[in-house]
Amino acid sequence: MSEDLHNEVEAINSIYGDGSLIAADDDVYVLHLSQQTTSLRIRFPLDYPTSPPSVLGIQSSGENTRIGKASSVLEIFRDTLESLFRTGEVCLFDVIEEVNNILSSTDESAEPIEDDSTYSENVEAPSESENTSITRDEPSWILSDVVTELKSVFVARCAAVSSPDQAAEYVQHLLDSDKKVRSATHNITAWRIKGDNSVTFQDCDDDGETAAGGRVLHLMQLMDLWNVMVVVTRWYGGHQLGPKRFSIINTVARDAFVKAGLVKEEGQGKKKGKR
Repeated sequence: MSEDLHNEVEAINSIYGDGSLIAADDDVYVLHLSQQTTSLRIRFPLDYPTSPPSVLGIQSSGENTRIGKASSVLEIFRDTLESLFRTGEVCLFDVIEEVNNILSSTDESAEPIEDDSTYSENVEAPSESENTSITRDEPSWILSDVVTELKSVFVARCAAVSSPDQAAEYVQHLLDSDKKVRSATHNITAWRIKGDNSVTFQDCDDDGETAAGGRVLHLMQLMDLWNVMVVVTRWYGGHQLGPKRFSIINTVARDAFVKAGLVKEEGQGKKKGKR
């Protein structure tokens, strides 16, 4: 097994769970697709990623799978692999994510539409609390520039918040409304809020990227930022970045704060001296 393949197997299993990609023979692996019951047999050539892997067929269609679904998954996976593979670059994570997005869209469009009259007769009107959640304020996110490092993609977004409940609601709204963000490897959050009577609140969430949330919160403390939250999203690209990932996470978070006008870049607002 090449080092690239070894790292990719470890990455896939760490992202989607142990047993997601397991060896069946020397060069053949079984891929258990996340969000799907179908599993596929994939052969990796000895010189992968110089040469692309090949999809041998279906390992298992899973229980209670509708007729034709496994074959459709196989066809979509093959087409996606062909379109995304680039010589010299590992690709399996990108393929899995794209396949999940395609299949999710397909499943949603295939859902039956209930008759309006049946709906109105059998479903009660939303309660006052439910109406409140439906009409909640839309977060006004300010986005950072996108940073790509070894195919891992990072972007941060920040928004003004006035309470811990509002911060939690904004995170949930983002996950509910943006499928791409919802499918990301990590959504790291941090927020600091000054409430009434000088009561302060601050918290963070690593979302699986150990210690990342605390580092972002520390950045906000150093910048003396209040009444703001930030979400740093990372899509893993198949290569481990080591400690460098923390630097990138803080970089995009700071960029979002700067773009929101919460902090000035060095030299901004200073008059230039005479030459």
